[in-house]
Amino acid sequence: MNMKSYLLVAALALFTSGVIAKIPPPPPLDPVAAAVKAEKDKAAADKAKADVDKGKLDLARYEDKAVTNFQGNMKKTGKPVPKPTPIVVVLVPAVVPAMVPASAITPASALSKPAAPSAMPVKK
Repeated sequence: MNMKSYLLVAALALFTSGVIAKIPPPPPLDPVAAAVKAEKDKAAADKAKADVDKGKLDLARYEDKAVTNFQGNMKKTGKPVPKPTPIVVVLVPAVVPAMVPASAITPASALSKPAAPSAMPVKK
């Protein structure tokens, strides 16, 4: 194929994709079935939104399932099952401004002043 053929195919592909994208969906054949389908879709969307809002997308449940599967596969092959590594969580207490002594707080005017030149001579 020559270059003109490639350009023609590309132009037709772009044109047809634009035309297909603008075609509206066909009207429902049965209004009752369309209403039932719309109600089911709305209920499913509400349930999915509620699950996300409540945090029911339980990652820990799927992690436990994956660990159980991994350990079962290790036992089937006769390999030793590694023991889980404990996770240590260190909580750092937040510093409350009332707990900071007044001498540690520097006024803003002291921070904006330039530092005094040093008294030591600089060797050249």
